[in-house]
Amino acid sequence: MVVHVESSVPLHRAMSSAATTSPSVDKVDGFSRKSVRKAKQKRSQSSSQFRSQGKPIELTPLPLLKDVPAPEQPELFLKKLQQCCTVFDFMDTLSDLKMKEYKRSTLNELVDYVTVSRGYLTEQAYPEVVKMLVYEFFIRFLESQEFQPSIAKKYIDQKFVLQLLELFDSEDPRERDYLKTVLHRIYGKFLGLRAFIRKQINNIFLRFVYETEHFNGVAELLEILGSIINGFALPLKAEHKQFLVKVLIPLHTVRSLSLFHAQLAYCIVQFLEKDPTLTEPVIRGLLKFWPKTCSQKEVMFLGELEEILDVIEPTQFVKIQEPLFKQISRCVSSPHFQVAERALYYWNNEYIMSLIEENSSVILPIMFASLYRISKEHWNPAIVALVYNVLKAFMEMNSTLFDELTATYKSDRQREKKKEKEREELWKKLEDLELKRGLRRDGIIPT
Repeated sequence: MVVHVESSVPLHRAMSSAATTSPSVDKVDGFSRKSVRKAKQKRSQSSSQFRSQGKPIELTPLPLLKDVPAPEQPELFLKKLQQCCTVFDFMDTLSDLKMKEYKRSTLNELVDYVTVSRGYLTEQAYPEVVKMLVYEFFIRFLESQEFQPSIAKKYIDQKFVLQLLELFDSEDPRERDYLKTVLHRIYGKFLGLRAFIRKQINNIFLRFVYETEHFNGVAELLEILGSIINGFALPLKAEHKQFLVKVLIPLHTVRSLSLFHAQLAYCIVQFLEKDPTLTEPVIRGLLKFWPKTCSQKEVMFLGELEEILDVIEPTQFVKIQEPLFKQISRCVSSPHFQVAERALYYWNNEYIMSLIEENSSVILPIMFASLYRISKEHWNPAIVALVYNVLKAFMEMNSTLFDELTATYKSDRQREKKKEKEREELWKKLEDLELKRGLRRDGIIPT
């Protein structure tokens, strides 16, 4: 059975509407002021952009393909494609019920035919398929063994791809899922469109980050990019590295990060598995954009950072360990227990523990003061228990350094307490002196 979004609304109608109502994604001003975002918000994108004509629709019933002789089937196939270009209004559930059911059954028949039959994909069929274009049918068309990209490229061109990408802003997740499959198949079949597709996705993301902060299909586009990145040849081209640093890293700054963070983190890790030398700019980029006031985002950042550390090479770890663990130290000290807990869970990761152990002489001095203070002061007993486990692990790694840091910390605390006591005594003397001056001024005590 064919599954249709808004019951098989022909995609070319929606694409035509998208092309006229949405701005081009060819050029993006990365420095556009965020204050103009609201003015540039696009209208709500439903799964169908059809507008009712208000007239009853009549379709002439055609025989089934299996009921006509084989030589006549290609011609009947074309007629059915043309007939299925008719668009119905599914907002009105009572209109054209008979014709809607007829079109649905015809589309099911076409899908079955395109899946199992041979010899139907004549050159005349290509423009009709692209014109009619229902997602399920089009996917089967692209996957057919008889599909010829050399013929289809006349109709599936840059303009087609541009309009297809605009449809990813649909609010219907079913439509976005179909679009994801369609775009992935096009990327695989049309080598000449690959660079253009990547460029336009790049531009959509730039507009999303720097202008609108609204685009419904970010997760789906990132999912496609994940498989594209996985297929990149080595060494990586400069444009791919620039895309990582200039586009994917800034995507972490948007407020709706939680809607696509899993797909974004996957893309980041794919890049690092391809080229470990990108680890340093990626981690420094994450530290640069580290959330200051949103604990939920901070937990997401910590999760992504652990995924990166799972694939990091020891030589790359050494380059970023100091700024990285300064941030982890701040997270461990967070009064929000989920942030502190997520950071402390790093010590449950065997590979991360091995990296910490190899570099304990650098990491332990960074972490010690925060851990020791939290073990005495944190309000959450679960966090205190985790901190004790971390301190125990550090003590086992490097007991000599641990003892030195403990003695230094206690000595520093004693000095701080002494200074604090001296400060309090000084303030008390000043208050007493001011009180005496006031009394003399008022004549209560003799000068």
